[in-house]
Amino acid sequence: METNNQNLAAIDVGSNSFHLIVVKLKNDGNFEIIDSEREVIRLAEGSSGNIKHIKPDAIERALATLRNFKSIADSHNAKIRAVATSAVRESYNKNEFIEEVFNKTGIEVEVISGYEEARLIYLGAMKAVPIFNKKTLIVDIGGGSTEFLVGYKGKSNFVISLKLGAVRLTEKFFPDFELTKTSINECRKWVEIEVFQVANTIKKMGFSACVGSSGTIMAAGMMINAIRKGTMATNHLLNNFEFTNIELSKICEIILDKKHFEKRKKIFGLEAKRADIIPAGIIILSTIFDLLGLEKMVISGYALREGIIIDTLQKQHTGSIKPDLSDIRTESVKQLAESCRYDKIHCNHIAKLSLELFDKMKEYYPLGEELREYLYAAAILHDIGYHISHTNHHHHSYYIIKNSELLGFNENEIGIIAHVARYHRKSHPKSRHADFNELPERTQAVIKQLAAILRVADSFDRTHKQIVQSLQVKANQNIIELNLECAKGTVPEIELWNLERRKGLFEEVFNRKLKVFYS
Repeated sequence: METNNQNLAAIDVGSNSFHLIVVKLKNDGNFEIIDSEREVIRLAEGSSGNIKHIKPDAIERALATLRNFKSIADSHNAKIRAVATSAVRESYNKNEFIEEVFNKTGIEVEVISGYEEARLIYLGAMKAVPIFNKKTLIVDIGGGSTEFLVGYKGKSNFVISLKLGAVRLTEKFFPDFELTKTSINECRKWVEIEVFQVANTIKKMGFSACVGSSGTIMAAGMMINAIRKGTMATNHLLNNFEFTNIELSKICEIILDKKHFEKRKKIFGLEAKRADIIPAGIIILSTIFDLLGLEKMVISGYALREGIIIDTLQKQHTGSIKPDLSDIRTESVKQLAESCRYDKIHCNHIAKLSLELFDKMKEYYPLGEELREYLYAAAILHDIGYHISHTNHHHHSYYIIKNSELLGFNENEIGIIAHVARYHRKSHPKSRHADFNELPERTQAVIKQLAAILRVADSFDRTHKQIVQSLQVKANQNIIELNLECAKGTVPEIELWNLERRKGLFEEVFNRKLKVFYS
């Protein structure tokens, strides 16, 4: 995507609300927000505390809002990037939801992990609050989850996402939106148990600044500011607004004293739409303050959606915004490989051959440039299953990658990388493979293309002796010729034998016969 002179739009598909921002890019790599919108959707509604299924009514609300968001983005000629968090990533019908959104709106929704969510929030916060040179604790309380991150100079030193959110805990402890002493105590105890160990870890690490973001914390700031000024706050973002533990305790007392939903609607400074879920949210926030011994917190007006914009700019190598996300993605892949004690020489060599083949194939076959990075990651990680067992190590590689936190990659990208690694040997991708079959057809096609290339490249180092050092490609309508440059005085006998066993997928995907020559 070319970002110069183009507007960008970010959509946060949250558990409670959907948020849209549209930005105009500046020549210095910065951006200006030119439009924004928010709509309460409650994707997690009716989940009873565990987000297992997005209800049809919630899907309809989501589709209506996303159509409107797309119209707003289109009016600004803005490229859209949409990211989904807790409610979507946990639901059993997330793939159906994503396909429905794509089919009805044309918006491609990325599902990200809680760790990736926290990293994007950190990016947004660094743009809004002067914390780059401070060791900072970031706390973000959403509808379905709460993210904690300790970072310094753009690097995440500690990240965790807990299934604690204002909507989730409302459904679990206050389903009728009425408060009792028992339900309040049960909710607080639940939060204490979930946060206790995390708080101990963070206290041991230490931090010099604490920043909070998103709905519950912003609502707390609005109420505190209203009390301070004796009037409703005019700055709805309250960026860099600082409040104390004493002030938080006061509004916590006010909120929990209003046992009935309608009474909470009248709380000074509180948005009426949040009156039903604010008790759960404020219990989470006050408990975090207590367990961490926080005296104050600064609010960041930027969070996930602004982080999405910065992340998008970094991925396209636009401007000079730091940290450079391209390094984060590469470092994350290498870190996972090293943690699994991979064969570094072999895997780097396979990555080299894979990219050579990919680059040459692009001259004859339409392969998107973004796929190159997925291929590289899969090549580096294809053998990490050896860490568990040689037998069926490709299955183990898939499982490790699929369940890892590859920073900088969304869930769909991680899934592609995992599947490509899984199909580097043995069986071709098949419809009877459940995990593969549930993917959209366009994603399946990408996996087949990249797996076909990786299978051929990996066959050329069957002996792990790097006999095949490089390759050239020549193609016509019916045949693809590979010319291998081999180490002096060597014959790639085993490699060619192995190729015969693995070339079938390549010939099927690219619809050409494969012939190999060597020198």
